[in-house]
Amino acid sequence: MENIHYPLQDTLPEIGALQEVAEGVFWLRMPLPFALDHINLWLLRDCFEGKEGWTIVDCGISSDVTKQAWENIFANHLQGLPVVRVLVTHMHPDHIGLAYWLCEKWQVPLWMSMTDFMMAQWLSTNEGGLKIGSIAGGGGAADHFYKHGLTDEADLEKIRARADHYSSLVPLVPRRYRRVMDQEEVLIGNRSWLAISGYGHAPEHLAFACVKDKIMISGDMMLPRISTNISVHDLEPDGDPLGMFLDSISKFEFLDTQTLVLPSHGKPFVGLHYRMKQLREHHVDRLKETLDACKESTTAKGLLPILFHRKLDSHQMSFAMGEAIAHLNYLWRRDQIKREIDSHGVLWFSQR
Repeated sequence: MENIHYPLQDTLPEIGALQEVAEGVFWLRMPLPFALDHINLWLLRDCFEGKEGWTIVDCGISSDVTKQAWENIFANHLQGLPVVRVLVTHMHPDHIGLAYWLCEKWQVPLWMSMTDFMMAQWLSTNEGGLKIGSIAGGGGAADHFYKHGLTDEADLEKIRARADHYSSLVPLVPRRYRRVMDQEEVLIGNRSWLAISGYGHAPEHLAFACVKDKIMISGDMMLPRISTNISVHDLEPDGDPLGMFLDSISKFEFLDTQTLVLPSHGKPFVGLHYRMKQLREHHVDRLKETLDACKESTTAKGLLPILFHRKLDSHQMSFAMGEAIAHLNYLWRRDQIKREIDSHGVLWFSQR
């Protein structure tokens, strides 16, 4: 019976330690100060521009704790070899947060997609984050969520107070980078890794598959237990990230069923195609719940107790609102529901 299984069983690398998951591919974990309390990062043996060493895949957030964990890796686990480049799957803080520090420390280039590089540059600046998000009427997340029914001023102030959240975790981004594009073959050590772009979770997420050896570094596009966050953000309020995400995961169909998936959260697993099926079914169920809720006119805020059965803090509230809007926009963009605006500027959705 097709299912998900974990070939490494319950073994997890300690913070500041490595675990080899395939020849020359090492797994490490860094802590996160959220409910999702860890991120998986990867070290790959490499020979880049004639220099033996290591390629880092994803970085962790910018924090003293993460820096100290990296210093422990550098002191004890690099076999006397340097880091030769930094590769980032996408622009979220737990992935790019320490890219500047790592690239400066080792004097190496950053490799990633152009869209995510530019977005990280923008959000890490005052003009792209704090200046917009902290001001009522400035067009940031609080204004965006207000239009979708989050009208309580106390909730809005909590959202505005988080306007520096991105820049606090990603204070700097390298000024220059090497662009990686969809379907590009990236040679790391003796392996060729195919870059596979994905949309919906981030502007231009990249996963990397070594087709020959049946390994894929999936970033956040394919996680074994939790569903990837798919949100509509204030920069693109009419976006359809859910449709883009569901289209994107189909790009993994060609990979072997025995592919070892190396996710950013959770344990390495085998069962990629079964997991894709689970994710599609999950979103079909959430879309049905959303459509049913629209029998009577509703806002995204009104959907929260239907889609999320737990108490939400301000961090989780932002994710939940973004997800609710994504499901509404998916149905609205496909003319399954209609959207109307009331005299207070709040958007209401109902069945046609």
